[in-house]
Amino acid sequence: MINFSQPSDDHPDLSYSPLLRAALLTLTHADDQGPIGLTKTKAFKRTFVQWAAMHFNWPGYSYEELMRYHKVLNEYDHPPLELLHFLLIQLKLGRHYKGEFKLTKRGRDLAHSPGALFQELIPFYILKIDHAAYGRFENALCGNWDVWLNVINLEVENGASEHKLYSTFYDDGADWHTSEWRNIAAFSHSVLKPLEWSGLIVGQPVEEKGRTEHIYFKTPLWRSALQLETDISLTPAQRH
Repeated sequence: MINFSQPSDDHPDLSYSPLLRAALLTLTHADDQGPIGLTKTKAFKRTFVQWAAMHFNWPGYSYEELMRYHKVLNEYDHPPLELLHFLLIQLKLGRHYKGEFKLTKRGRDLAHSPGALFQELIPFYILKIDHAAYGRFENALCGNWDVWLNVINLEVENGASEHKLYSTFYDDGADWHTSEWRNIAAFSHSVLKPLEWSGLIVGQPVEEKGRTEHIYFKTPLWRSALQLETDISLTPAQRH
C-alpha cells in the first residue's frame, strides 16, 4: 500500500519538486494573466513556451540549454511542459476552449494551495500514467509501483546507480555495454525519471566506464511525502 502524505502549503520540502513548481507557475500565470493561447494542434503557443522555459528552472531544460539547440521553442521542444500540459488536462485543472487553455474552478483553487496541488498531481503522475508508453518504449516493465517504491526506499538510502537499481529488480548481469542497455534505459525512464521529476529523488552524474552514469539519492520530500511498508527496515543513511 502506497500512501502519500499531503504537505502543508508552506512546507519547505515542496521546493524539491520541479513538476509541482512548474504546475504552480502555469496555473498562477493563467489565473493572473488570463487564458494561455493554443496552436491549431492544441499545444501551447511559442510565447508561453518561451516564458515557461525561462521561469520553470527545470534541471536539464534551462532556457539557455533549450535555446542552444532551437531558434524558437515549440511545446514539443520542452518535454516537461508538454507532459505538464497533458497532466493538467487529464486532472481537469484546465481545459481547452476556443483556442485557449483556461483554468477550471478546481485549477484556480489549487493554484494557491501547493500542498493540495501536490496531493492531486504527484500521485496521479507517478501511479496512473503509463510511463513506458509515454516514452514510446515498446514493452512495459514487469513490476509495479508498490514493489518499486518499497525496494528503492531501501536501496537509495545511501545512494544507488541506475545500473545497480535495475539489477536489483531484474538482471544482475545487465550492463550498459550489453544488449540489456535498452532495458536499463526503459527502467530509468519509466521508474526513475517520474520520481526525479516529482522531486522525490535526485540524480548526481558521475563518469563510469566512458559514459555518464547517475547516482540517485532521496530528497527530503521523499521522507515527508511517502509512507512505505519498508520504512521499518531502514537503516539511517550514512552522512559524512
